[in-house]
Amino acid sequence: MAQGQIVAGYLAPHPPHLVYGENPPQNEPKSRGGWEQLRWAYERARATLEELKPDVLLVHSPHWITQQGHHFLGVKELSGKSVDPIFPNLFRYSFNLDVDVELAEACCEEARELGLTTKMMRNPNFRVDYGTITTLHMMRPQWDIPVVGISANNSPYYLKLDEGLEEMDRLGKATAEAIRKTGRRAVLLASNTLCHWHFHEEPEIPEDMSMEHPQDYNGYLWDMKIIELLRQGKTDEVFGLLPDFIQEAFAEIKSGAFTWMFSAMGYPNIPAELHGYGTVIGTGNAVMEWNLIKAGLAQAA
Repeated sequence: MAQGQIVAGYLAPHPPHLVYGENPPQNEPKSRGGWEQLRWAYERARATLEELKPDVLLVHSPHWITQQGHHFLGVKELSGKSVDPIFPNLFRYSFNLDVDVELAEACCEEARELGLTTKMMRNPNFRVDYGTITTLHMMRPQWDIPVVGISANNSPYYLKLDEGLEEMDRLGKATAEAIRKTGRRAVLLASNTLCHWHFHEEPEIPEDMSMEHPQDYNGYLWDMKIIELLRQGKTDEVFGLLPDFIQEAFAEIKSGAFTWMFSAMGYPNIPAELHGYGTVIGTGNAVMEWNLIKAGLAQAA
């Protein structure tokens, strides 16, 4: 078996409003559009993903919360209805996904060998969280690529921040090793928003874009600083600023997906491709790509 490789990573935030604005047949609520800048950003990301032709998409979501250990989807086919508990008026999505159980088991085992508590999720009736579903839908609405779903045990929230992020670093290294050993051509999806300060009331018409803007100016400035550094390929500088960014902007990357993805990729100091930025209920969301093939860090198909 040929060695597997990670061909790209994407920062792929999960506001359910984007699915609502797109009106796919799987989602019950219907809109008149909205959040076009971010939805167009995802269209650009979809085009580059198509060129990469991955075998599998791995997504780490902050909304599948497992406080004891890192869990992995472990059922070959999962279907059901995913409902956002905060925005059930916007997101009631009928999903049907194919799980790469072999790779998930390999990730679980490699992480255990690095000292992490891990577990496979074997419940055939498991309701997949809206974060996982939203990111996967926005990146690949055809649902024709197998997936590996990874939970957030939220260690950065319950431990000291540096201890929690160190766990996510180990999870990333384990993920990369599992991909290598199983021969997969993989794309990583970090399902994270940037600044997470948000409004607490939605407008009468949720998709009324005249009401949409950053909730917090300081958080917006932080987003612009981090995005610009990532566009310049200054990964080391970004991770040096990460604790301050998390504190000042209430950044959702604290939940760990961002660190997991960069650890798995080897923290490359390569420029990111910014597909687009926009706010959702005031939070800052960037769709960004790190193409390891273009950077010469992975082989083309």
